[in-house]
Amino acid sequence: MRQYASGAGRRAGCPPQNNTERNNRETGTAERMKFTLRPYQRDIVERLRESYRAGFKAPLLASPVASGKTVMFAYITEAAMSLGNRVIILVHRQELLLQTSRALMEIGVPHGLIAPGFTQTNEPVQVASVQTLVRRLTRVPCPTFIIVDECHHVVAGSWCKIVHHYDTARLLGVTATPERLDGKGLGVKAGGFFDTLVMGPAVSDLIAQGYLSRPVVYAPPTALDLTGIGKRFGDFITSQVNDRVDKPTITGCAVEHYSKICPGVPAIAFCASVKHAEHVAEQFRAAGVPADTIDGNLPDVDRRRRIDDLASGRIKVLTSCEIISEGTDIPVVTAAILLRPTQSTGLYIQQVGRAMRIHPGKERAVILDHVGNTFRHGFPDDDREWSLDGRDRSARNSETGPEPYIQCGRCYLMFRRTDPCCPSCGWVAPPAPREIEQVEGELKEITEEEKRRMRMNQRNEVYQAQSLEALKAVAAARGYNPLWAEHVYRARQQKHQQKREASYA
Repeated sequence: MRQYASGAGRRAGCPPQNNTERNNRETGTAERMKFTLRPYQRDIVERLRESYRAGFKAPLLASPVASGKTVMFAYITEAAMSLGNRVIILVHRQELLLQTSRALMEIGVPHGLIAPGFTQTNEPVQVASVQTLVRRLTRVPCPTFIIVDECHHVVAGSWCKIVHHYDTARLLGVTATPERLDGKGLGVKAGGFFDTLVMGPAVSDLIAQGYLSRPVVYAPPTALDLTGIGKRFGDFITSQVNDRVDKPTITGCAVEHYSKICPGVPAIAFCASVKHAEHVAEQFRAAGVPADTIDGNLPDVDRRRRIDDLASGRIKVLTSCEIISEGTDIPVVTAAILLRPTQSTGLYIQQVGRAMRIHPGKERAVILDHVGNTFRHGFPDDDREWSLDGRDRSARNSETGPEPYIQCGRCYLMFRRTDPCCPSCGWVAPPAPREIEQVEGELKEITEEEKRRMRMNQRNEVYQAQSLEALKAVAAARGYNPLWAEHVYRARQQKHQQKREASYA
């Protein structure tokens, strides 16, 4: 059995090597490795503290992919431990377990691991695999503080059981996408556990500050037809999607466009099924591009090796089914190849986020969207409205209707299918095809100018919606929480009132 280092990488129970290490163990934080939080991270930590001081028991931190959430909650863990708290950090995959452990080691926080193959220790801080902890609840002392990483999963069975068992502990949820994959909320009113939302910086701000790579999106001139595809739990039924996308071409060959647009860069291809991922990897290898596949059925050691192979450059493309859509930190990844259509905004953001971490020599993050996910969910750097109550998606696409966004065949601007023509050049879209059509075609870069136009159109649409009913119609069309319309309307009324009062003064 493996034992885990309670100091800086040493085995549990081994004596300190020198006086410095002995002092570290005895004094807690006096001689630990120091690190500096970024300004926005310091602000987030302080706002979380304020939420607890205000009486909230379970705040949720929503901060973008690669904004340093692990660093932040490692910092919070150290502070909690220094005050005598017992802390459990919940994760759901071995990759995240080891990633969290490394972050704690870097700042000198002694901790144990609760996971298969590791000896359980009595350290006040534990990083726990959800699947293991749920079987050891009676053997693990009750913590005073539980940090839930990737907390959009927390309403699932095992997570729920753990939180209910330790019902006296305070919670901290952490995620880039604060809603369930089906769009439902994570707040108490929505059947979740969290009682206040603490927002991190916008993706666009992190890009401007140099903390994230700028995404460049290439999308097909014609959208994949998903007519007749059913939905389950708010997303497309996987087996039916697989039948549509597991083809040698989806608006042109993924291998061809990778080789043309971003040849040789480390990439992750997100696929609809294990077999689909295997087939895509085979196509890349046949074209001379080193590729491998990863899925949840692989042993942990094989998954780790293949991720390391991508990070080191031994392979260029890793095709995935589910397993590295979230959390996994591989900064060298430059391209995300989207081959699985999804109705889940959260899943889409998690996937494109794998390519947006900064890395020396990386100038941009390339998104090769072969299945129209950008049309459904917007650009990776769009500002988004989040709510603990979730989003009302009842007004989104009908079960058999076409996707709500199309791309202009003349200027490649994305616009709503409900518009009579392209708002930029007047191009009129042909009727949506009823039969699936696999055609050769070129992916076109969605330029900054096109994004600017799209955002301007969206702002104008909100500006022109003057009544509460019109704002609710905009919210329904975009899949926003209905409370968004009321918030905007009240803010306008207050602004008008302030202007009237100022004119009387």
